[in-house]
Amino acid sequence: QTNMLDFVFAVDDAVTWHMTNLLKNKSHYSFLKFFGPKKITTIQKYGAGIYYNTLVPCNGRMIKYGVISTDALIEDLFHWKTLYVAGRLQKPVKILAQNENSKLQAALVSNLKSAVTAAFLMLPESFSEEELYMQIAGLSYSGDFRMIIGEDKSKVQNIVKPNVAHFQKLYSTILQDCPQVVYKHHLGRLEASIDKSPEGQFTQLMALPKTLQQKITALVNPPGKNRDVEEILLQVAHDPDCGFVVHQGRSGL
Repeated sequence: QTNMLDFVFAVDDAVTWHMTNLLKNKSHYSFLKFFGPKKITTIQKYGAGIYYNTLVPCNGRMIKYGVISTDALIEDLFHWKTLYVAGRLQKPVKILAQNENSKLQAALVSNLKSAVTAAFLMLPESFSEEELYMQIAGLSYSGDFRMIIGEDKSKVQNIVKPNVAHFQKLYSTILQDCPQVVYKHHLGRLEASIDKSPEGQFTQLMALPKTLQQKITALVNPPGKNRDVEEILLQVAHDPDCGFVVHQGRSGL
């Protein structure tokens, strides 16, 4: 009862949505309500592409809710433009309602596959199921100053440990289709053996979201050099510290 509930609404027409919500729930908004729905929608497009109303009383508890355009959400899920909402959706969440948008559905699956690929690159050759989920859950926190200054350092662990069953449900289909992962059903655990050869790592690097690839290439490519992404990622694949380079790139998102 004391925890704040965090909602995210993906809307096709943000101006119309804010216009209707201002008529019904004007008190939810800050002083920006005086500028109207078009201005709020313009502000929403900056940064992570999401506008939040916070500290909203609802049925005896506090909630906050973010509004993001469906197009901006799909962009983040496919390409990790900011990883802000995509990062939230790499963890177990409750989907309350979803329309029949095939592109959004494909983007949701793509985001989970990308999370697994990035985690594989940063993990050692063999690891436990819980270590995989820890790496995935930490993707959106790396480089976040809140995780370094003052906030509970065990936040990622606190997300994963009580929710392993929910992570299993979220990722089971993707992991079962992955030839590098074996479920040991009689032991009740997952075992993985990841291909850490340059060829294997190159395949994984090429499957990463576009924005993360760009961050990695910016780290490795010296100024003035005009090389294509594929050439640079091939160099990273041969680097013994490939996983650390991916970690640095992710921290820059």
